[in-house]
Amino acid sequence: MTTHDKLVQAAATLLDTGGEQAVTLRAVGHAAGLSHNAPYKHFRNRDALLAAVATADLEALATTFAELRGSARAPRDKLLEAIGALVTFSRERPARYRLVFSTPTLAQYHVELQAQSTACLAEIMAMVEDCKSANELPEAPTKSLASLFLATMHGLVTMEANGLLQREKGLPTVEENIALMVSLVSR
Repeated sequence: MTTHDKLVQAAATLLDTGGEQAVTLRAVGHAAGLSHNAPYKHFRNRDALLAAVATADLEALATTFAELRGSARAPRDKLLEAIGALVTFSRERPARYRLVFSTPTLAQYHVELQAQSTACLAEIMAMVEDCKSANELPEAPTKSLASLFLATMHGLVTMEANGLLQREKGLPTVEENIALMVSLVSR
């Protein structure tokens, strides 16, 4: 593992354990077992390091989505599983989820993050297109359908994270709500 990769992994771990405020270049160097100056040699600033973490997470998600697309499952099942992977990511890595999906200014200044975000979205849109080709979704603009599914998922994830979507209250889970929405939109 390169020093760069160690620093990105250390920053990701700090995000997971302490949130974004725990990530300082000095703390990342220490957490990686390197000098406190090491991050400064690899990243222009803290935002560049956070962008590298977000880029790595989006790359992992895009890889998961590509593997799903290549599987033998039905297109609709692939789409639901991909959205489920995003929901799982939000639950297991809430600070990193917020970093990836709630920090648009970070992508403005980091080309690698923009490219990986585009690649990740392209996989979701390809799954939507596959569903349309299999007559599992209506002939509507692919970008609109993908946006609808992702916006709904992000809203439900936020509700769940804020304690507003609880089983104890008799409310369906994020996954159940997404499955219902896809079913309602389906032909």
